[in-house]
Amino acid sequence: MAAVTSKKALRFFSQFGAFILTRFSFWNCFSMLMLFAERADVKRKPDIQVPYLYFDLGAAVLCASFMSFGVKRRWFSLAAALHLALSTYVSYVGGQVHYGDWLKVRMYSRAMAITGGFLVLASGAGEVYRQKPRTRSLQATGQVFLGIYLICVVSPALTETDPRRRVLSYLDHIPGGEVTVQLLGVVFGVLALSYLSGCYVRVASQILAVLLPLIVLFIDGNMAYWHHSCRVEFWNQMKLIGQNVGIFGAVLILATDS
Repeated sequence: MAAVTSKKALRFFSQFGAFILTRFSFWNCFSMLMLFAERADVKRKPDIQVPYLYFDLGAAVLCASFMSFGVKRRWFSLAAALHLALSTYVSYVGGQVHYGDWLKVRMYSRAMAITGGFLVLASGAGEVYRQKPRTRSLQATGQVFLGIYLICVVSPALTETDPRRRVLSYLDHIPGGEVTVQLLGVVFGVLALSYLSGCYVRVASQILAVLLPLIVLFIDGNMAYWHHSCRVEFWNQMKLIGQNVGIFGAVLILATDS
């Protein structure tokens, strides 16, 4: 009886993770539109030039719609991963908006992690009634992307002097201060190694599934710090929060899908 209940619980969390991830693009498109509207008030350009922006949003909504309804989910998950990777690359090389290096790390590492989440979904993970075996290569690639994201979270060496000062100034806003930051750094480093090596991925995902909601709540959700102190645009920060929620969905799938 306990085994049956446990299996149902795991299936529920796996479906919940797939629900979050398949609908992530809707929030991403909405937050992008709100961000560009926010920029229009101060005469700032969007990340992607306007004629191509509409195609970008349309492709994202199309993939999300098919994934949400479960129609050819593997194909459209792969398409969503390729689309997000291309969109991120275009926004990076376009140079429409200047971001600080520390903010680029936050933005592009999360986009990479979401791309990895879509690859995990495209592999067949999270399916309730799996008719085809999982594509292990896609899942392994997605796990590597998640591992790189975790490295970017804990490695201030990827950024320069200014971000280091920002990390130090942010210690006062994190419960536990520097001790909490050091512990998170160690834990995330170990989890990153797990994802990159492919060992104990399920256990690592279960740990990360517990930590990510706390990070979203206490760190990403501190709008006063990010918006007022660091000058991150309000809807850009909301977009980043949504990306972490999408990553949480991917992690839930890896944590519960056997």
